[in-house]
Amino acid sequence: MQGELVLWEQEEGRKKHRPGKCQQKTQRLHVAYEAFDGEKDEGAEPLKVSTWEPQRWQQQLANIRTMRSKKDAPVDQLGAEHCYDPSAPPKVRRYQVLLSLMLSSQTKDQVTAGAMQRLRARGLTVDSILQTDDSTLGELIYPVGFWRSKVKFIKQTSAILQQHYDGDIPASVAELVALPGVGPKMAHLAMAVAWGTISGIAVDTHVHRIANRLRWTQRPTKSPEATRAALEEWLPRELWSEINGLLVGFGQQTCLPVHPRCQACLNQALCPTAQGL
Repeated sequence: MQGELVLWEQEEGRKKHRPGKCQQKTQRLHVAYEAFDGEKDEGAEPLKVSTWEPQRWQQQLANIRTMRSKKDAPVDQLGAEHCYDPSAPPKVRRYQVLLSLMLSSQTKDQVTAGAMQRLRARGLTVDSILQTDDSTLGELIYPVGFWRSKVKFIKQTSAILQQHYDGDIPASVAELVALPGVGPKMAHLAMAVAWGTISGIAVDTHVHRIANRLRWTQRPTKSPEATRAALEEWLPRELWSEINGLLVGFGQQTCLPVHPRCQACLNQALCPTAQGL
């Protein structure tokens, strides 16, 4: 035996096992051996940690990819990665990405894209937004959801970016979510689209709904953030960048919030929720 074995047993509280003294086991223990420095067992297998994952999730994912193969959902043409000016300087492009994400909350992609088009027509930069009065800004972004609050958040965030980031956007999730009007989903998408960094799974209402319908969380979750944490526990990291756009489009076209089109879904026989309808 290599390394040092330490066992803890439940018997009148937890007691340290003393070598040479035989004790009756009161529970099944999974023991890992840690080798001392310099020790190496060439024949030893690496320690395996069992992780929960949903049943048949790979087949479900493959079916969703098939259903989304045409890339013809609103998110495919009007998502955040399509709303900025590709000819603008990098700093301006990143700012436009963040603004499109702030506008997109509780708003259809078509409405967000329209608002971004009107803003870009006036020259969409940090300076131009700060020079625009609240009334005019409200007219430009209307009818996005909660447009009055978004006018305030956009102005506050733009001022912070000008004062503390030289007009650029932060390059970390922690700094992004500290900005007024920026939530975790927006932050993770901003990291991916603006900075090219996958920092986590972006979970909106579509991803949250579909993950729960497919039982992709070990237990039901009540918020997008709880769903994000649950998905990141088991979903392979190489799929994190794909899952948002894939499920958002699926939610826009097939797995609708009300009256989902289960009859047209390739996962009908694999979906626990469809089986209960």
